Amino acid sequence: MKLPPEQLAALLQLTSPSLPIGGYSYSQGLESAIELGLVHNERTAGQWIADQLEHVLGYGEAPLWVGLYNAFQNDDESTIHQLNDWFMASRETQEMRQETQQMGWSLLQLAESLEWCSPQSLDSMKKLDPACFPCVHAGLIEAQGIGAQAGLTAYLFSWLENQVMAAMKSVPLGQMSGQRMIERLRETLARVGELAHHRAAEVPLRLYNFAPQFAIVAARHETQYSRLFRS
Repeated sequence: MKLPPEQLAALLQLTSPSLPIGGYSYSQGLESAIELGLVHNERTAGQWIADQLEHVLGYGEAPLWVGLYNAFQNDDESTIHQLNDWFMASRETQEMRQETQQMGWSLLQLAESLEWCSPQSLDSMKKLDPACFPCVHAGLIEAQGIGAQAGLTAYLFSWLENQVMAAMKSVPLGQMSGQRMIERLRETLARVGELAHHRAAEVPLRLYNFAPQFAIVAARHETQYSRLFRS
């Protein structure tokens, strides 16, 4: 999975939560879990994030990302549209749907401005209405010639870092707490990535999105009285 420096820099730029695509402004239900008392310290924050990583992203978003990458590699527009539509339909709350739509659109605009891919690849993604974030991300990673394993690992780590940053601001927690959570979850992240490739290799693609507590908690964020984040 060793990348040339230029590709590594491109991967870091594409996946950084600091890019102007809005990822840092979302907590994906974590802020609501804090309001409800489900998350209140380093241990409970780490457990919440671990559960999301393993049981939500691991069964749905991660193998979907790999499936999208493969579809872009094979110029399979039918599968790209199918997986994009599945992901949009799987967003259980209005905020989560708006999040992936806004981040996908912002990343697509950035890619066009900086010419990160060919006009043909750009047109293919623009046909999606709307284009979800993992779809645009996977498409751009493939267009840059970066391998699926490196791309998915970076995608998952960006999500993990963003969740830890949200916990640090909202619980609140210190810098060392955040570093300890990331350190403990690196092994889980690697395992989730490996399993995602196995799921994506099955026919049909093994995807499901069943996390009722997460959906309920995330939905409550829409009416939360005081909040820092947009989801």
